[in-house]
Amino acid sequence: MKVIYWSDYACPYCYIGEQRLRKAAKALGMELELDMKAFQLDPGADVVCHGETLDRFAKKYGLSKKAAMQRIEQISVLGRAEGIDFKYATTRFTNTMDAHRLTKYVQDKYPKYADVLIEKLYRAYFCDNQELADHDVLLGIAEACGLKREDIQSVLESDRYKDVVLAEELEASSSDIHAVPLFIINDKYVLNGAQPYDVMKSMLERARKDMADVQTVHGMVCGPDGCYIGK
Repeated sequence: MKVIYWSDYACPYCYIGEQRLRKAAKALGMELELDMKAFQLDPGADVVCHGETLDRFAKKYGLSKKAAMQRIEQISVLGRAEGIDFKYATTRFTNTMDAHRLTKYVQDKYPKYADVLIEKLYRAYFCDNQELADHDVLLGIAEACGLKREDIQSVLESDRYKDVVLAEELEASSSDIHAVPLFIINDKYVLNGAQPYDVMKSMLERARKDMADVQTVHGMVCGPDGCYIGK
């Protein structure tokens, strides 16, 4: 079953949502063909980290540091419930363009490594608290996937695949997608946000049985203005 989804590596709900979707598919004995498309939450972010996540979070949402930490911990609890060593409070936020360019390159040239690379990039940010704009970090992750360092370095030191990233972001905007994650199953069933596991499982079952016309359900998403919890 094919699933196209828009995501950013700095989006906590994207990581959580993908893990839930994979678990739901596994429980149903389904094979998923995942195709991640790029969506930068902050295209203007710097390539080096400035300040602490707590301070950035508090400022962005107009919260006290105590309230911000509580919100961060609530999200982290959701991640840990999915078996992720989620360390959102100490993430080091940077520009994700090069991480997405690397992803596009691997999807294009070495598709069998794409899922592993994507998982390692999420983990590098949320579990290991690495800066995803750091080329040494990206090179290390690519090498751990079995890719050649010189090939990856050549891509990172150029603008290759930037046009692909921008095209996918334009596609999202043109399709009225302004927050992530957003999953489209078999070009028909839409999961907007990190839905609960049971909802994702139910949608996958419906898609497999092709029981209905186009359907959309809404959940937790992140957009350029912040992260929101759907009702």
